[in-house]
Amino acid sequence: MSKGPGLFSDIGKKAKDLLTRDYLSDHKFSVSTYSESGVALTTSTVKKGGYSSGDVAAQYAYKNTFADVKVDTESNISAILSVADIVPSSKTIATLKFPNYESGKLEVQYFHPHASLSAAVGLSQAPPLDFSVTLGTPTFALGAEAGYETTSGKLTKYTAGITITKPESCASVILGDKGDTIRASYIHYLDQLKKTAAVGEITRKFSTNENTFTVGGSYAVDPLTLVKVKLNNHGTLGAVLQHEVIRKSLVTISSEFDTKALDKTPKFGVSLALKP
Repeated sequence: MSKGPGLFSDIGKKAKDLLTRDYLSDHKFSVSTYSESGVALTTSTVKKGGYSSGDVAAQYAYKNTFADVKVDTESNISAILSVADIVPSSKTIATLKFPNYESGKLEVQYFHPHASLSAAVGLSQAPPLDFSVTLGTPTFALGAEAGYETTSGKLTKYTAGITITKPESCASVILGDKGDTIRASYIHYLDQLKKTAAVGEITRKFSTNENTFTVGGSYAVDPLTLVKVKLNNHGTLGAVLQHEVIRKSLVTISSEFDTKALDKTPKFGVSLALKP
């Protein structure tokens, strides 16, 4: 475990990742290469429906500095520069985009054994502000986040959460959407490598009285093969098969369909990521 409570964005993240990560609805192919100077180049192509796109990304890490630059087929350029410990126990992240430069932001994170803070400001003429704070320990933490729009002078969001983390499990409750939604989740690991796990999540939206209950899990068939499955009370069933074909290179096949409307075409996704 880490030495502090982590950022507010970490609350509920483990359960959310197990229920969402690798569940694809498109076709993606990526190849990564590494130079002797430490630069990593990744070329990716994505096909979704009848639309195809691609991008080239370069990543470079040196001591406390990390840079990531990406250019896609629509001439969009994005860059992330991260520098750790400008101030001790801090991390500064600058995100720049072109031509939509107003979507860039500057974020500062600060970590303490019993607290973490995050503040972000947009790089525009009327910059939005985001702030979050988390208090506690690696095993118990509570926190809140808020967003403020400088043009209207109103809060765009406010969220609160609490989490309890143990080596083999994690439970969290988040009150979001300005108090309109509450989400509770629990994940339990069944092996030391944390590849086999069971997860449950329930979400209630007060304005519509709608409840969504989702259960899922992952199972390591062998050291190279992982299977995931999830099902919610609306009848949506999803499954993932992931296999490491060669070292660090993964092929992922995903499918999702509505068990209450079997006449509908299921969603399929495939990803092949090759790394040296």
